[in-house]
Amino acid sequence: MEDNFSNYFNQTGKVAKEYLETRLDLIKLQAAGKLSKALGLFFSLTMAFLLFFFVIVFLGMVVGFWIGEMTGSFTIGFSCAAGLFVLLFLVLLFFRKPLIQRPLGKLLLAELLDEMAEPGVLGQDEEEEAPAGEPKASAEPEDPAYVPDEEATESTSKG
Repeated sequence: MEDNFSNYFNQTGKVAKEYLETRLDLIKLQAAGKLSKALGLFFSLTMAFLLFFFVIVFLGMVVGFWIGEMTGSFTIGFSCAAGLFVLLFLVLLFFRKPLIQRPLGKLLLAELLDEMAEPGVLGQDEEEEAPAGEPKASAEPEDPAYVPDEEATESTSKG
């Protein structure tokens, strides 16, 4: 009888060890997949910003030469073009959160969390039971790409 128990525990230990190794491999593969998605998104956004930068620089030169020829002074033309760049910089500075930070954050979160929306990923196929009469409380917002604004996170973290 002792042989049966020791054999059972040996087999259970082997199965548990194989399970943990497999689970560790799965976590590594999921992390590698998410990292590759994030790096791909990063490099594509970097290339898009570089292209945008060169387009803006050459358009600024065109505007500078055009205003210079209209006024007869390239100094005035390029000064006006520089003024337009300063104006564009100020607009981007004041509206960076709604124009740049939030859309990029939502894009990155949506890209990284798209596979988590599928049932069965990381144990999401098991639904938690809510007590009768109480609505099921969700720990996450309905939109996986939801990014709260600073006022919401500051007020919840203070109190």
